Amino acid sequence: MVSGSGFCSARVVVDAGHHMLGRLASILAKELLNGQRVVVIRYEEICLSGGLVRQKMKCLRFLRKRMNTKPSHGPIHFRAAPPLKSFGGLMIPHKPKRGVAALARLKAYEGVPPPYDKIKRMVIPDALKYMEFLAM
Repeated sequence: MVSGSGFCSARVVVDAGHHMLGRLASILAKELLNGQRVVVIRYEEICLSGGLVRQKMKCLRFLRKRMNTKPSHGPIHFRAAPPLKSFGGLMIPHKPKRGVAALARLKAYEGVPPPYDKIKRMVIPDALKYMEFLAM
């Protein structure tokens, strides 16, 4: 399978360290919708735009959400969101069959699990946080 950006192997392993979340998600969403299998490793080192206080307030606002009529029965939010929940749902339509199939082709891991530590990892230059390193 050859897609627009040039991924062509059966499975692509992407190292998410020092990549911007939105940029990486938009690039990988296109590949997933085209049928490419993608594995994202080192998800915990992905960068979020905006300040630390802003990100913390967004997270706390999400954790505080409850149901109006009976707050004890409201949604129970996990403290640490699984990588696929926050990463996969950003740019992929998750309700149509095409989107469900695309999300099934995505795997995201924190750290580097054993089968992927010996495989060559890919870096996506357009999604890196510091673009000036590429100009050197």
